[in-house]
Amino acid sequence: MYYPRLRDLREDRDLVQKEIAALLQIDQRVYSNYETGKREIPTRFVIRLADFYHTSTDYILGRTNDPKPY
Repeated sequence: MYYPRLRDLREDRDLVQKEIAALLQIDQRVYSNYETGKREIPTRFVIRLADFYHTSTDYILGRTNDPKPY
């Protein structure tokens, strides 16, 4: 699955992949694979990113267009 919102959220905050990878304590190449859909992002990372970006997991996963958390 491709997660275009991961890139959008990151770029909207002027962050680079390396910074988000550090937050998740993973290698930048692994994070890049999540953004491009080459690898499925683990649920624990989706939750951590939703908290970091102050949005919902549903927004990150494309299940809603409302970025506000519940």
